[in-house]
Amino acid sequence: MSDDTPDSLIPYDEIVQEALRAVVGRVLGEIVAGGSELPGEHHFYITFKTGAPGVSIPKHLCERFPDEMTIVLQNKFWELKVTDHGFSVGLSFNQIPAKLEIPFSAITAFVDPAVDFGLQFQATGDDMPPEEHESAQNDGSGSDGSSEAHGAPDDGSNVVTVDFGRKK
Repeated sequence: MSDDTPDSLIPYDEIVQEALRAVVGRVLGEIVAGGSELPGEHHFYITFKTGAPGVSIPKHLCERFPDEMTIVLQNKFWELKVTDHGFSVGLSFNQIPAKLEIPFSAITAFVDPAVDFGLQFQATGDDMPPEEHESAQNDGSGSDGSSEAHGAPDDGSNVVTVDFGRKK
């Protein structure tokens, strides 16, 4: 008898990743339904793969963030729209407005630091861990209008990471 876990014929890891990404869609959908106003102190840091299929961002942002980028939805964003497959939003970078279209499959992290909540995802079609990158620093990302970089909570107590460890 072998101690190895048999390969599953059911793609559990993909199913769970898809379900967790649906949480992001539901949260953003609730914001749209509420008039695109974030309740209380809630704000979101959303990290995504800039080169993923379906991502549409301005060329200067692609050049600055060729792999991964983090955006902040807090004070200054507009035209937030959510579909079954992703979302689009207007943000300002160095006082230059930009429209971003991001499929949920491109998202690698979603954090709401106001309540120490975070989700981390495996990059779709990419088994490599995310590379370190600088914060996108879109305008108005800090509570005082300043740009500041935030990641998942330091202790990781409310970060959900699902990794079923695919066999190679």
